[in-house]
Amino acid sequence: MEEIEFYLDAAKETMEGAIKHLVIELSKIRAGKASPSMLDGIQVDYYGMQTPITGTASITTPDVRTIAIKPFEKKMIAEIEKAIRNSNIGLSPMNDGELIRLNIPPLTEERRRDLVKRVKQEIETAKINVRNVRQDANNSIKKLKNDGVSEDDIKGGEERVQKITDSYISKVEQIFTDKEKDIMSV
Repeated sequence: MEEIEFYLDAAKETMEGAIKHLVIELSKIRAGKASPSMLDGIQVDYYGMQTPITGTASITTPDVRTIAIKPFEKKMIAEIEKAIRNSNIGLSPMNDGELIRLNIPPLTEERRRDLVKRVKQEIETAKINVRNVRQDANNSIKKLKNDGVSEDDIKGGEERVQKITDSYISKVEQIFTDKEKDIMSV
């Protein structure tokens, strides 16, 4: 059935989006090495508009334990510092009036476990998103009954949605396994 195929393709596309979002979120959780991407997603109040931090400052990593943030405009330093503090990335900005430094502490066993917990939260969110897509697809397929689609076709469509869901859930679990290994390896 063409309509069922449409919903299956839409579900795959949306689940793929959930995986991409997960990968982006997990890239912000670093295993002890400084990276400018740790600051992706941080928004700075730039004259009343929420702007990505990269749009307000240059970000460099002078060494593996430090991120240096040099605002394009000196007066933005306080706003950038505030955005970092509010971002919940677990780093304390040090402001010397010219630039902001973020020291990435070496990971203790406890810190590694905390990072794995954060990863697990992101993984759970991704699984919930995938399952919500499954539910939406199944609901859409069930509504096709009103359009004269047979019970068997609807059942078959729902089974295929479940297979797609299972494959994306297993992708999410593989991403978790890889990220956990990355964090826990010293």
